Amino acid sequence: MQTVTIRDAFIKLGQAIKLAGLVGTGAEAKAQIEDGRVLVNGEKELRRGRKLYDGDRVSFDGQEFTVASPVKRSAE
Repeated sequence: MQTVTIRDAFIKLGQAIKLAGLVGTGAEAKAQIEDGRVLVNGEKELRRGRKLYDGDRVSFDGQEFTVASPVKRSAE
């Protein structure tokens, strides 16, 4: 499984799947997410702005990655 390492506490879903190389553009990320083809921690996610934190798992088109961040999630 691939790991996407980020510097901050979170990354938005659309940015993450682009960073992971699963889509080429932000528009493609938006379309795939809105079509219900992306899972976050095993559940369908339709919001491209969904915040992903350290340890979150993303699945798309037979590929999967985990988010890794040195900054741990704080209570929001």
